[in-house]
Amino acid sequence: MKEVILDTETTGLSVKDGHRIVEIGCIELDNLIPTQNKFHCYLNPERKVSEKALEVHGYTDEFLSSKKKFGEIVDDFLSFIKDKRLIIHNAEFDLSHLNNELKILGKTLINNEVVDTLTLARDKFPGSSISLDALCKKYRIDNTKRTLHTALVDCDLLAKVYINLIGQKEPTLNFQSQDNLIKNSEAANKVLYFKKIVTPTDEEIKNHNAYLKSSLKKNFF
Repeated sequence: MKEVILDTETTGLSVKDGHRIVEIGCIELDNLIPTQNKFHCYLNPERKVSEKALEVHGYTDEFLSSKKKFGEIVDDFLSFIKDKRLIIHNAEFDLSHLNNELKILGKTLINNEVVDTLTLARDKFPGSSISLDALCKKYRIDNTKRTLHTALVDCDLLAKVYINLIGQKEPTLNFQSQDNLIKNSEAANKVLYFKKIVTPTDEEIKNHNAYLKSSLKKNFF
């Protein structure tokens, strides 16, 4: 089944305070392996970014003012996530903002199957810190690129965390190495089953026959 790792950045915490989305990032997984399909956009939220949100993601009002509005990308976004399971860390937050944007446009709200990695982590590590950074530390995932919260970087890290949370090893794709492994294996098999033909000398044949005669005399006399 295809899944989508999804993350958003916003102007603030709550839609009740009128906060809007400023960035959406999505990475597609096919049987837990990242595909080349990604969805990413910055958005003009049509309002100011709060100071606390600016500290988190660093997107200024000036930077966002020239970006597309949610209504301009909504169809592409919905097409990307259609019929796919959504993997989100703290799903309640992201879905509340996404559904708020859809509600403003009079669109149907998201009804995809959703896996909340925050819930998975809470069940697996009760009483422990389960932020994305904390989970990266637990699973020894390099998060040095995460100097600020940005959607695609967070999606990449969450994909690795998710695979670990459900007890799967992260897939490694290296077809060149696999080809070399197959070639080496085939070569090893050729060596393993190689039969060397040894031709005895006349002297060895003579000694062998003498041994057989001696053995026969011992067995019968």
